[in-house]
Amino acid sequence: MLSRRRLIGGSVATGALLYGGVSLAQARKTYTRVDFAVPPGACDCHVHIIGDPAKYPLSSARTYTPPIALPAQLARMHRALGIQRVVIVTPSVYGTDNSVTLWAMSELGASARGIAVIDEQTSEQQLDAMQRAGVRGARLNLTVSATDPQTARQRFAALERRLSSRNWHVQMFTSPDVVAALKDAVLSSSVPVVFDHFGGARGELGVTQPGFVALLQLVESGKAYVKISGAYRLSTQAPNFEDMGILARALIAARADRILWGTDWPHTNSSSGLSATALSPAISVDDAHMLNLFADWVPDKTLRQQILVDNPRRLYDFPATVAGLLSR
Repeated sequence: MLSRRRLIGGSVATGALLYGGVSLAQARKTYTRVDFAVPPGACDCHVHIIGDPAKYPLSSARTYTPPIALPAQLARMHRALGIQRVVIVTPSVYGTDNSVTLWAMSELGASARGIAVIDEQTSEQQLDAMQRAGVRGARLNLTVSATDPQTARQRFAALERRLSSRNWHVQMFTSPDVVAALKDAVLSSSVPVVFDHFGGARGELGVTQPGFVALLQLVESGKAYVKISGAYRLSTQAPNFEDMGILARALIAARADRILWGTDWPHTNSSSGLSATALSPAISVDDAHMLNLFADWVPDKTLRQQILVDNPRRLYDFPATVAGLLSR
């Protein structure tokens, strides 16, 4: 049973920003109180930053238009949660332009790492610069243009080759069918692979769904990590997402040192049904409640330390000490 949650008021942002003539004054949000001791150095391994479009234009090929979400807002949310490190992932709306992620990392300092999106036009010099800035992986989004296994395999192989000489990993956003189809390729990969958001597994389909079985095997092999994030996208059992808790516990039991956690802030909504250029409001998510659910899924303090602190510190190459953490 979940314990009762006390509410605290937290201002996510103040002031107003204009986005295509639409006022984006961020409403004051109320967060549930985090009701367990978050270990020092805990990392949110999956967030996005959406910058002022006058400075960081969105891709003309984007499929949706998210609201602005800035580093200062992110840092305030993290302070409310007790999170001190973060991994910023370039979202699809920027294509292969990683400028906003690099800017956000510079704003947040040594407490931030990044995941870029690259293609064949991205030069080795650009990769070198991104590595110096704190980028530690490249994201492969296989949910739109590469949903068939053959194309997915080709794109994964090309990215793996590109990263094989670097201390980077491939981060994959995909579906369970593609996870299963890429199983052998991941097992033989020369770089680590990280699967976003439970590998796309649906809560209602349980632990026996084919793609999830493959994901468990990959995690158990040590070749793949998985983020237990975005549960609200994969379940109909709000607000506590009990079915996703079952999947999370199965993944942790397979190999706890290959599990990561993230908020998926600012909870962009690419499925609003609006036109690509219309502002698509973010999904309303109580981030503290989701962190409390993580603690319910992982009652053991040693495992919490491993998932929130030790695993991301190793994978994303954070300093061993907790000096210089998020403070803004």
